[in-house]
Amino acid sequence: VYGDEGLIEAATHKEADIVLTAVVGMMGIVPTIKAIEAHKDIALANKETLVTAGHIIMKLAKDNNVNIYPVDSEHSAIFQSLNGEYPKEVERILLTASGGPFRGKKRADLVNVTVEDALNHPNWAMGRKITIDSSTMVNKGLEVMEAQWLFNVPSSKVTVVVQPQSIIHSMVEFIDGGIMAQLGSPDMRLPIQYALYYPERRELNTERLDFYELAKITFEKPDMETFKGLKLAYEAAARGGNIPTALNAANEVAVARFLDRKIKYLDIPDIIEYAMNEVDYINNPTVEQILSTQKIVTDMIESRW
Repeated sequence: VYGDEGLIEAATHKEADIVLTAVVGMMGIVPTIKAIEAHKDIALANKETLVTAGHIIMKLAKDNNVNIYPVDSEHSAIFQSLNGEYPKEVERILLTASGGPFRGKKRADLVNVTVEDALNHPNWAMGRKITIDSSTMVNKGLEVMEAQWLFNVPSSKVTVVVQPQSIIHSMVEFIDGGIMAQLGSPDMRLPIQYALYYPERRELNTERLDFYELAKITFEKPDMETFKGLKLAYEAAARGGNIPTALNAANEVAVARFLDRKIKYLDIPDIIEYAMNEVDYINNPTVEQILSTQKIVTDMIESRW
């Protein structure tokens, strides 16, 4: 099987009890919905599903008594940090970021960035699209929006903290000032396994942290002027409706065009901002309106860039 129909057939397979949704982009929305309707638990690695349709997905999961287990390392860390705690006692989520290959750079330094430069991530080996998203920090913006749905908090209570060593995968601060964090080597096998076997922890042959060798863990505030994609994501989250879809769709098109060397690196956030400002606002979009917004934004960008 193949295409959208193949994804749906795989996601609703009668013998599956948990579905790992790991496709890239908005093509993950409909198969995830169909899996939930088939009463499959979801191990979620496709963040665009919640970014664009979180209001639909979370209600559907609740109505079908389906669990959604996060697979992103940051959201897995938050999930683990909340284990045994009371969600109502959360003051804020501290979402960590590596800073990507251009951490510490200013906008003027990024004018002539090449595809190869942007794909050179210091800590993680990822697919091309998500690696570019990490370099622009749009990926972290998508994760902010994903976190608000997964953990039922407003985006204003999700604070991004740059942690260059990628050792602390994220933290939760509670109303008494206590902070719970999940640490580990940057290895995606751990959050994948945790989601698939939750609540059981199984032995995993990963590199163990050597705190004597590590010596220190450092923190920085994200530069939202240089990495405007993160700032735009907070704006999209605050506006809601179909604006997160506009951001996501514009980013998908812009990154593809950058990888094809048709636009410059700094065009990516400018294209996202243009789409967010130009698309007609829909307050509580249906799946059909979400997919329609994607097409409208895609056509809008491809006709201009």
